[in-house]
Amino acid sequence: MHEENKGAADGCGKIRSGAQNGAALLALMEKTGYSIVQQNGQRKFGGPPPGWKGPPPPRGCEVFVGKIPRDMYEDELVPVFERVGKIYELRLMMEFSGENRGYAFVMYTTKEEAQLAIKILNNYEIRPGKFIGVCVSLDNCRLFIGAIPKDKKKEEILNEIKKVTEGVVDVIVYPNATDKTKNRGFAFVEYESHRAAAMARRRLIPGTFQPWGHTIQVDWADPEKVVDEETMQRVKVLYVRNLMISTTEDKIKAEFNKFKPGVVERVKKLRDYAFVHFFHREDAVAAMSIMNGKCIDGASIEVTLAKPVNKESSWKQHFNGQISPSSENLLGFPNKEDDDQKSLGKPASHAVRLNGQHSPGPEVERSTYPIFPGIKLTPISMYSLKLSHFSSAVMHLDYFCHKNSWAPPEYCLYSTTSQDGKILLVYKVLISSIADDSQSYFMPEKLCTTVEDAKELAAQFTLLHL
Repeated sequence: MHEENKGAADGCGKIRSGAQNGAALLALMEKTGYSIVQQNGQRKFGGPPPGWKGPPPPRGCEVFVGKIPRDMYEDELVPVFERVGKIYELRLMMEFSGENRGYAFVMYTTKEEAQLAIKILNNYEIRPGKFIGVCVSLDNCRLFIGAIPKDKKKEEILNEIKKVTEGVVDVIVYPNATDKTKNRGFAFVEYESHRAAAMARRRLIPGTFQPWGHTIQVDWADPEKVVDEETMQRVKVLYVRNLMISTTEDKIKAEFNKFKPGVVERVKKLRDYAFVHFFHREDAVAAMSIMNGKCIDGASIEVTLAKPVNKESSWKQHFNGQISPSSENLLGFPNKEDDDQKSLGKPASHAVRLNGQHSPGPEVERSTYPIFPGIKLTPISMYSLKLSHFSSAVMHLDYFCHKNSWAPPEYCLYSTTSQDGKILLVYKVLISSIADDSQSYFMPEKLCTTVEDAKELAAQFTLLHL
């Protein structure tokens, strides 16, 4: 046994409250041949395992494990996770007290093993009454860039970002819902690695880099939903984006029926995107190949297979390592805009943050001023103010509807229960008479624990789609 590994385990044993724990780790290393080393607030088991040759496993082989009991360690975790496949590395996040931080990362040698771990061990009762959550863990290589001038093209944005960051693979820009000649005021920058993206994020800190004389907003993009291959092989629904607002569901159905009459079951359109449901998967796949890039009402559309929402409570990894249940299958399929849009935000010092996201809207001065004797106060309507006076997305949305002569937004509250018994809430927002006098519904895919947060998040989500 390597002396450094023995020292690490002995040291960890003392921190973890006793010789028995240290002895358990030593016994695990002797049994498996893996090393255990503690560094930077985490303890690594393996990475690589004994006799490993070649590069580490590719992306998609690692799973995130949450809700681990704080007094549980590798000697209990490893036997559970090695049942489904060979462990390349297990990283347990540690506190200074010697307890774990409630979560870990387990990397397997193949993607198939990782998917099997999610299928078998998600919601696994690891101790009586203690259930762990397991989901895929992917290194994020994509940044969200907000507050981009809407007249800038993809090539201009790409060239500007390349001037100050390295490892840029692609820039993803989406056209405005109502004016296809403009962008939506944000873009996504894909980098060759997580490290390159992290370095770029530091370089692009607002205030230090101002392309075209504008202060931009930079954050990690929300990770794309990962659906296992077996599930995707059964999908017979297409996601169609970049449609014109005026394009109707009947027109979309007619266009997708052209190559083979009668194959489309139904179409659900929301704003400038739609879900096209087919009777048979093979027709959906064929239509995707034929229709991607085609023009409908003058707009060049993008067509992909829709990613279904897991009907069971799926677990989402957050920046602080905690996990919470995401919304259930309330709409049948996820709102793809959630994948494509990161909330446009104010600087962190001013932003209202919900679930790690910034609220939309311009920067707001949050200072207070004294009322001196003799100051004259005049009655005023909120609708006569400017957007810069609003810090609440709910008030901002009400103001926005009034300015466009729309009916006020209607909020419909829904709930579900998490596995630990918490009541979780989400609002669906209805705004009637948008553009073509049709009803439009907007609902985020995130649940909240309070009514106030749920309403604010729903308003944020709606504003980002208007």
